[in-house]
Amino acid sequence: MKGVIAYLSDGRSRRAIVFLLALLAVLLIAPWFVGDYLLTVLIVIFYLAFTGQAWNIMMGFAGQLSLGHALYAGLGAYVTAALFTRYGVAPWVGLLAAAPIAALCGTFIGFLAFGFDHLTIVNASAGLFLPVAQYTHNDLWRLRGNPTMFYYVMLAATAFAFVLCSGLRRSRLGYFWLAIREDELAARATGIDTFRYKMYAIMISAAVMSFAGVFYAFFYNNLFPEQVFNITRSIEMILGPIIGGIGTLFGPILGAFVLTGLAESVTGAMAAFGFDLPGAKQIFYGICLLLVVVALPEGIWPWLARKLGVEERGE
Repeated sequence: MKGVIAYLSDGRSRRAIVFLLALLAVLLIAPWFVGDYLLTVLIVIFYLAFTGQAWNIMMGFAGQLSLGHALYAGLGAYVTAALFTRYGVAPWVGLLAAAPIAALCGTFIGFLAFGFDHLTIVNASAGLFLPVAQYTHNDLWRLRGNPTMFYYVMLAATAFAFVLCSGLRRSRLGYFWLAIREDELAARATGIDTFRYKMYAIMISAAVMSFAGVFYAFFYNNLFPEQVFNITRSIEMILGPIIGGIGTLFGPILGAFVLTGLAESVTGAMAAFGFDLPGAKQIFYGICLLLVVVALPEGIWPWLARKLGVEERGE
């Protein structure tokens, strides 16, 4: 609590909060002014911003690289989808099971990623399809509804993840993670149980990431093991933080906006001119990553924050 008060008392932090609140106000009224396509793009942006923040807890705060975070999202997706299709359990209740399962499975990554091809409860490799219907009203409890409802769900989730990450980074736990990230041997020498705190990072990150899977399942209405657990899914999740700025609060959100916004613009322009290049989006992602690594190795947000005079503290 003291860390939050100190943060709010800083002039640069207040400017950042004013900017954030103004952005939030714009995003809250965006569905009234944009079409379905742009609304779907914004949903994807928030999804990647949320997953980027979840991954950032582990890599950006604790310095532990993970290239398999799609596993935790996949677990969240399958647990809630299976409970919903088999037993009619609402996804918010299913999340209470999915989050701890994802957290506990953080230490068993090796074999879990290959198990879903043989589980009959989720139709194995044949795929699991959720019932799709034309809903006359939004059912938030069962996550059934139109894109506007999903937009606000993902906006709320992204805001929640931002607040959670902000609190974690300024907590005692966050300072331990920072010490481990900078020099694990030195942190151990000062008495920090590095193994325990790294496990905390994995468990919290996995639990948060599980909600991304819940959203994915109920937004897209279908799941396939080779799709949900594919390495490309994990790579998409981490590109936002890398481009925006690993270890920062705004970085994953800004990175998701820049990456997805530009990628959709490029593919849309290509379609308008009749170009059909397979894998164009992936090529564009690679080019963006290369440019950022060469020109702005810290990411876009640290550079932009310095220009705006709103540097984040505690990085």
